[in-house]
Amino acid sequence: MFLDNLDSASKVNRSLVCVGLDPIISLIPSGDVFQFNKCIIDATKDHVCAYKPNLAFYEALGKPGLEALKNTIEYIREFASGVLIIGDAKRGDIEHSNVAYARAMFVRWGFDAVTVNAYAGMESVRPFSDYEDRGVIVLCRTSNPGSDVFQELNVQHDKISMPLYEFVARQTVQWNTNGNLALVVGANYHHQLANVRAICGDMPILIPGIGSQGGELRGAVQSGINKNGRRIIINSSRSILYASQGSDFAYKAEETAKGLKDSINLILQEAGLDWDK
Repeated sequence: MFLDNLDSASKVNRSLVCVGLDPIISLIPSGDVFQFNKCIIDATKDHVCAYKPNLAFYEALGKPGLEALKNTIEYIREFASGVLIIGDAKRGDIEHSNVAYARAMFVRWGFDAVTVNAYAGMESVRPFSDYEDRGVIVLCRTSNPGSDVFQELNVQHDKISMPLYEFVARQTVQWNTNGNLALVVGANYHHQLANVRAICGDMPILIPGIGSQGGELRGAVQSGINKNGRRIIINSSRSILYASQGSDFAYKAEETAKGLKDSINLILQEAGLDWDK
């Protein structure tokens, strides 16, 4: 169901764009997180396939932040009902703890998908993937500059040497018995992105790093799409949310989100993979 919902959300809005809802109080004109999110959602809902609240920004605000997150999720469900909501939580613990984390993410918060860290192994992923109608997006090759310290480290498996991120991708494919796993690969690592796509087939790939993190769009799209030109989720957070810090912030957010969608679609069209195919 997660794959069907993702494909449907992408097709309806002809979009592979995800907006990361990461509220930074000092950059929000009114200081009201929910009202800010509401304006962003109203402005961008026709140009995205997903929203991705990062829980850290809400948890840091305490109870008011969690209330704003709750209201944001409810608002998306009512006024952008076809758009997926990805809980960017990066949960990763032993199985017993992750059973509770999975229930929190999927039952209490009601996210369609969640980001997880698989460092503790298959047992850390299974409690999430057992929710067969929800997506589980495994960190693989992240966009931050220091990620290569671990993720590019060569490991040996079955007498074959490969970087750790590749091993994570291969293991995730093996764990994908319910068909609801996906991977995170940064937009600024085109070679690794193409490598992961070759490994994971049609699995979705969440691609952060476009915009303020410096990821180059054309290479990311071309390296990440499947053979049908789909199954990537291009995330942009700060570049859309804070395109303007003035009273026109919602208009500028819409303009930026639509511009990103149109740029992606032009790349697909040039490759003969537009939405009418």
